[in-house]
Amino acid sequence: MEGQRKKINKRLKSRVKTRRQKKPAPENKEKTVAQARDLIGSLCESEGLELVHIEYQREAGGRILRLFIDRPGGVTLDDCVCISRQSSDLLDVYLENTGPYRLEVSSPGPNRPLVKRLDFDRFKGSRVKIRTAQSVDGQKNFKGVLMGISEEMVKVSVDGKIACIPYQEIITARLTD
Repeated sequence: MEGQRKKINKRLKSRVKTRRQKKPAPENKEKTVAQARDLIGSLCESEGLELVHIEYQREAGGRILRLFIDRPGGVTLDDCVCISRQSSDLLDVYLENTGPYRLEVSSPGPNRPLVKRLDFDRFKGSRVKIRTAQSVDGQKNFKGVLMGISEEMVKVSVDGKIACIPYQEIITARLTD
């Protein structure tokens, strides 16, 4: 009896492994994010909100499409519910070949991602954490006070020195406490 149970469990495990979703290919991931940005960006504008950032990734529970929205003075739960309901309908109709995913709509929170060039001027004087693709002045991680952006160079005050980081080299940039 015990031997049969082990064989059945082994077969079930092998079936589960073969049915697991594959990680979305980078080009599909970028295409999905671009399509979602086009669809949801205008929706957010019409509601008086800003679409801050979109993430599309695989997590333990499956794929997730996460939208970060904001407005001056902050967003409310009602704002998130409104955008979630409307964007869900839009994405179901117009988003191509994504397979199953969960939709989350959230405020960017205190560790807001800095994505657009305008963000680097808008949050001038704030503490930031920036990671770059290539080494800049011998380092890839910067933590300091944001001084702004000019001529495609983001300036950060790190320990009293100004680091000039090419905008196109930035992988992630976030506000920090």
